[in-house]
Amino acid sequence: MSAHASLNPQLLRTVPLFSSLDDEQLRVLSPFVQLRSYPRSTFILRAGEETDALYVILSGRVKVLIPDEEGHEVILTMMGPHEFFGEMGLLDEQPRSASVETLEQCDMLRFSKAGFMNCLKDNFELAMMVIRNLVRRLRDADRKIESLALIDVYGRVARLIIDMAEEIDGQWIVQRAPPKQEIAHMIGASREMVSRVVKDLQLKGLIRTEKRKIFILDQNMKKRALNRQVARQYIE
Repeated sequence: MSAHASLNPQLLRTVPLFSSLDDEQLRVLSPFVQLRSYPRSTFILRAGEETDALYVILSGRVKVLIPDEEGHEVILTMMGPHEFFGEMGLLDEQPRSASVETLEQCDMLRFSKAGFMNCLKDNFELAMMVIRNLVRRLRDADRKIESLALIDVYGRVARLIIDMAEEIDGQWIVQRAPPKQEIAHMIGASREMVSRVVKDLQLKGLIRTEKRKIFILDQNMKKRALNRQVARQYIE
């Protein structure tokens, strides 16, 4: 991991979380923020640790997971550029509830606890963005609980593909699908079962895979992806 001693306050303006701050607020905030780089497969934080900072992803992707005593893991979500994590522990002053590991080389902003709390109380727009993010995560958690309780593995794989898809040039595509083992950890199933479901979805003409990409071909799946996208816009 590497850290840079100085930070250009204008870099903060490119991050949605800080976009509502004026020049003076950015100047006051910048001493509390560090620019850091992390190699692939690095734990940024671990469950149970004391909460001391919020992290904003500038580039790269991470997975948020809960490990068990036997070394297995449940993946709660994956995150990419402009998403942030660590705010829950800063707000309730509890230890980290999950671990975060890089999936690839990542550049991040580390926002210290003191700076975050001072900025939060002085900026309504920043506070609202944090609240919306927490609401989105709560809704996502509700969906995951519903999936685990009421939907079979076939449906969980299909829902995950829908949730990860983006509309690009009129097509619904999962740009960088996780490996099947990680999908299995995300939906509470075996890798073998995930492979079987993905193969079946392809044989039925519902999806097409191309390296790490998944193309959604089924019209019903496309409609559900669109509805999901629209719903997320109201809480982000």
